[in-house]
Amino acid sequence: MNQLGQVVRFDKTQFQHHALMGVSRTFALTIPQLPKALRFVVSNAYLLCRIVDTIEDEPTLSFEEKEAFCQRFIAVVAEGADPESFAKDLSCRLSQQTIPAEHQLVKDTAKVIEITRSLTKEQQDILERCLRIMVKGMLYYQKHRPTSGLGNLKELNRYCYYVAGVVGEMLTDLFCEYSPDVAHHHRNMMNLANSFGQGLQLTNILKDIWDDLQKGICWLPKDVFASHNFDLQDLKAGQNNKDFEKGLRRLVGITCRQLEKALHYTLLIPSRETGIRTFCFWNIGMAALTLRKINRNLGFASGDEVKISRNSVKFVAMASNLNIRYNQGLTMLFKLFSRGLPREDITLSHPLQKG
Repeated sequence: MNQLGQVVRFDKTQFQHHALMGVSRTFALTIPQLPKALRFVVSNAYLLCRIVDTIEDEPTLSFEEKEAFCQRFIAVVAEGADPESFAKDLSCRLSQQTIPAEHQLVKDTAKVIEITRSLTKEQQDILERCLRIMVKGMLYYQKHRPTSGLGNLKELNRYCYYVAGVVGEMLTDLFCEYSPDVAHHHRNMMNLANSFGQGLQLTNILKDIWDDLQKGICWLPKDVFASHNFDLQDLKAGQNNKDFEKGLRRLVGITCRQLEKALHYTLLIPSRETGIRTFCFWNIGMAALTLRKINRNLGFASGDEVKISRNSVKFVAMASNLNIRYNQGLTMLFKLFSRGLPREDITLSHPLQKG
């Protein structure tokens, strides 16, 4: 309320954009490219997921506490539980190791949820499904923290699905709910949605190897490196081990192939939906350029060494915008962005499929 006792409504769009700027510079850049209605719901979806990430990343919380906070958050999102008490209880447990923007996001949980509850029932159901699956996976990997790597590629595939593939599926459902023209391609897009999310997540895993290792965690698959006679228990930043680099190059090839599938996903979107195409391709282009930097410097010891420049981001945006309506143009751009990268196919079933 203001001084006159009048209720003052906050600007929901402005609030979400400001929150995004604090917690993700990449998505604060790409989400605004979406059509206005989609931008609103996707921003909210990302902020919901980021609250879950904040719980996951807080080092002072025990597994039992993280599980309890996650279940309370699901109850807030899906069952109408009080967001204020959730935010108050979580805020006082966050340490200085959680960035200030995430502290503020948790404090603003009620605002985020007010926006969530303003969405259509179908949109809320889509977001709820994503969060439930994400929380299930997050809790599993918090309980079974891979301090010296995941067991194999199958396990990496499973992890990437829970943190990113399911987001690709959520985005697909939201895109199709927004546009009947996009919905015409729902089945084919859903077949590629996991790859879209995985390509971006794998890029981040490779870029953040050493930052994660400092936190006592490693998301690399042991079997890939064992095949090159390297034990991930011996992993150290700046070690300049050629056997490790061979395994890393193979993962670059696997990631590049997933980004190719993400391109095919993008090309299924009708050319008139330039905003959705732009959102997708900007993310793919920046990931491909990051992969190139990693591939050129396999001995890197810090994520900063393989971070793409602002000029590179501007180039992706400019070149993409000129070609966004043209499948051939985007295909040629991807070849340019991924030039020199290895490619490797892997055949893994969807993690939620039985058998």
